[in-house]
Amino acid sequence: MDAFEAIKATFFQECDELLADLEAKLLVLESGQTDSETINAVFRAVHSVKGGAGAFGLEALVRFAHVFETLLDELRAGRKPCDEITVRTLLRASDVLADHVAAAQGHAPEVDEARSAGLVAELETLTHGEGGAPVVEEEDDFGFTPLTIGLPSLDLPSLDLPSLDLPSLAAAPATGWRIVFRPHGRMYANANETGLLLRELGRLGPVTVSLDDSAVPSLEELIAEENELVWTIELAAAVDEVAVRDVFDFVESDCDLSIQPLGAGPADDLPALPDLGLPSLEAPAEAFDLSALLAAAQEPAIVKAVAPAPVEPTPVAAPAPAPVQAQAAPAQAAPTAPTAPAPATIRVDLDRVDRLINVVGELVIQQAMLAQRVAESGLTRSSGVLMGLEDLELLTREIQDSVMAIRAQPVKSVFQRMPRLVREVADMTGKRVRLVTAGEDTEVDKTVVERLAEPITHMLRNAIDHGLETPDERLAAGKAAEGAVRLAALHRSGRIVIEISDDGKGINRERVRGIAVSRGLIAEDAVLTDEEVDNLIFLPGFSTAETITDVSGRGVGMDVVKRSIQALGGRISISSVPGKGSTFTLSLPLTLAVLDGMVVGAAEQTLVAPLSNIVESLTPRAQDIHYVGGRDAVIRFREAFVPLVDVAQTMGFRDEPVTPGQGVALVVETESGQRAALMVDAIQGQRQVVIKSLETNYQQVPGVAAATILGDGRVALILDVDAIVANARRRPAAPELKLAS
Repeated sequence: MDAFEAIKATFFQECDELLADLEAKLLVLESGQTDSETINAVFRAVHSVKGGAGAFGLEALVRFAHVFETLLDELRAGRKPCDEITVRTLLRASDVLADHVAAAQGHAPEVDEARSAGLVAELETLTHGEGGAPVVEEEDDFGFTPLTIGLPSLDLPSLDLPSLDLPSLAAAPATGWRIVFRPHGRMYANANETGLLLRELGRLGPVTVSLDDSAVPSLEELIAEENELVWTIELAAAVDEVAVRDVFDFVESDCDLSIQPLGAGPADDLPALPDLGLPSLEAPAEAFDLSALLAAAQEPAIVKAVAPAPVEPTPVAAPAPAPVQAQAAPAQAAPTAPTAPAPATIRVDLDRVDRLINVVGELVIQQAMLAQRVAESGLTRSSGVLMGLEDLELLTREIQDSVMAIRAQPVKSVFQRMPRLVREVADMTGKRVRLVTAGEDTEVDKTVVERLAEPITHMLRNAIDHGLETPDERLAAGKAAEGAVRLAALHRSGRIVIEISDDGKGINRERVRGIAVSRGLIAEDAVLTDEEVDNLIFLPGFSTAETITDVSGRGVGMDVVKRSIQALGGRISISSVPGKGSTFTLSLPLTLAVLDGMVVGAAEQTLVAPLSNIVESLTPRAQDIHYVGGRDAVIRFREAFVPLVDVAQTMGFRDEPVTPGQGVALVVETESGQRAALMVDAIQGQRQVVIKSLETNYQQVPGVAAATILGDGRVALILDVDAIVANARRRPAAPELKLAS
């Protein structure tokens, strides 16, 4: 990849971040928080996308972003209300903007021109009103009048700016500011314009603008891509320097900038300014119209003019960066209050991180093998080899934790894609839907995050199409016309749990059962619990849709969700209350790479039980074990009885259960809070193991979550505790019985 393509790839990566931030801020506006800070953040996101697109010649993207940006400019200036209709239009505009970015990147087909043009018309109508003028960038919007001046035909030396002593940002606002601003050529290449910056300064208060053209060469030697013009702006307004610097936020790295207070007196009686050595604008003869020169240099024709009456300054979200030094003579930076520096980040290809993960995994296995060999050698614990090996184990663990932290990523990247999906499905179905998200900062392995998008997409579509009622049906049922869908993430028992819930009509179990019978999925006389009926929707080809639409009805959906979750070593459960809604719960491992586990033996087999599920280990006594119905064993544990499950017998390693008193019971707790005691022959120790997918390398096995390689090179199965306990609880036992006092 050449340098240009590398920069372009970086631009598209930044676009993804900007679009995500744009979506998040628009959702804040949708919630009713139409403060100026949020509107400014939305404007900056669109402006940044437009600026980068202009640098790469993405004309369609620039045109749409320009119209989008113009409306946002009206909103942040307070000339247009940020009402519900406007916010909904902005949300749809952000979707089309994302489509333009994807099309420019080559990840999607060309944007539907009719859809884009229709939205442009809506944006223009909101900006100018019905029958208003088309959106054009007003170069003279600031209110300046062009002035014809004379330019010398000879080359003059470059501008020499002496150092300026800048005031402390912590001081009280000055009564005015003197700004010396020299744009670089790359500022224009990034689609930024001086005229817009001057207009923003004018919104802070009255300004006087002067132009120094002394460094401009003759027309024969003029290079349009370069800039030799220097602007001097006197702002007569008692505003903070931070507010002034915020105007130059996007261009500060592409210009020479100096800001100095005018003085403490009133704006109309300003003290004399320090002599900067600027040549006089009273040029000699040989005058010509400056408009041609300004057009060539991409500068608006604005010279020596005064702005109209001031308007309220735009609030600033955060302090601007440190002052940019002038090119010829750097200005002395003013002391500022200490602020926490932003964390430095780098972009690394995911393949490199994956290779690092694999190498660290092999390091863990080799360290375990080395420990096994040393233990078999009979060395004492005080030997130098064993002590060094313990240090190696600690270092290996630290390396692995650090590498896993690199891969950790908030689920926000997936959650932020869903509001658009909800809007589109709501429009298709004619329903009013509000999406509520929680736990967006919950971190999980990047591999898990990437594979969450598809199942969550299917489940949200299902919740809107099948779960929520139409507005009329909801009103008739005494509910709000707008339905709510909640998407939440949280950590629980060393796993990540994703919940998708709705306040709709719930699962119609009679209808689900009838469809399953009619399609031959279950026998007509089958006796099923409510939970088993609910789970019929996960059968391949099952659908409750009466007609095939773009949303559902093709029999593809929930079975895909279940297979996707199982492929990640997870599980899915349903909780539904007729008339009140349904909740789908996805439970997934935090990472697909490592696991803290307890290594146990059962019928000469070595197994690993996830440490996050284990509550306690104990040696059962005969008097603590009882039988329900003469066959299902339960064990007394802390004033309650819990099921006693023989792991080796359940897994088919032997036919007879282990004799009580000759084994060890691991009291485990599932994600739903249910407890059971897993009976094994012995505990071999606790260690961190590298997870290997059993389904990928062999096939899915009930009761087994994955596999790992032990220190002696053998393969050990990792138990699926929830599946083993759930299978045991399907028997007609009566666990968790409270003892009589």
